[in-house]
Amino acid sequence: MNALELKVPPLLLVILFGVAMWVVSRLLPAGYFAIPARLWLSAAVLAVGACIALLGVLEFRTAGTTVDPRTPHQSDSLVVQGVYRYTRNPMYLGFLLMLVAWALFLGSVFAALLLPLFITYMNRFQILPEERHMRILFGEAFERYRSQVRRWL
Repeated sequence: MNALELKVPPLLLVILFGVAMWVVSRLLPAGYFAIPARLWLSAAVLAVGACIALLGVLEFRTAGTTVDPRTPHQSDSLVVQGVYRYTRNPMYLGFLLMLVAWALFLGSVFAALLLPLFITYMNRFQILPEERHMRILFGEAFERYRSQVRRWL
């Protein structure tokens, strides 16, 4: 299973999960639910997710470090300011919120049940390997940051 670590670009993973959620919602229509103002709610969650992810990218760009999550060993600095004061993974949190918005838009309980799989995959095959590299690169500074800021929220 280590062969999957840092191999699948997270944006591609979001797209794959989005497609899977759509397929599941069509194959299992019994799981539909109705929420008042579903379109507005999904648009709001999508906007919040996109903003959080974008803020994460902008902080990395400002710090002059790599944004490519498949190459954490190329990180030049430990980014702990801005949105990174609240979450260690704002880009992934933003992606998750975008998938939550998609599940709301689809109105499918079964599509929403794929969200924990996204979190599990990201934790195991993206975040944990990244954190191993951050420990090696930034040592005690990363450990201090990790103890003060949660992984997701």
